[in-house]
Amino acid sequence: MNTPPDSLAHLRALTRQFAQDRDWAPFHTPKNLAMALSVEVAELVEHFQWLPTGVDAELDDAARLGIRHELADVLLYLVQLADQAGVDLHAAALEKIALNAVKYPPPPGAVYP
Repeated sequence: MNTPPDSLAHLRALTRQFAQDRDWAPFHTPKNLAMALSVEVAELVEHFQWLPTGVDAELDDAARLGIRHELADVLLYLVQLADQAGVDLHAAALEKIALNAVKYPPPPGAVYP
């Protein structure tokens, strides 16, 4: 792999290889990946259910570990879905930030990088 190990492209390559090694590609359709992504988001939300705010002080080590693992699942399914949909997530995120900056301008005097 010629991608930086901390890049979305690297994660995409790893998830492609992981699925290929297990013959899972036929099941990784955009619909199935979107559904799996929604399930993982629901599993993430479970860790925060019934907490007053979900800030770190309200979490124990088991919850922190569960949250970390569910966030990883969400990211990995999102990367796979973007791959199947032909979406460059980095470019899409930058585009969306720019659109949101126009839609929701900062108040006068605010500094935004």
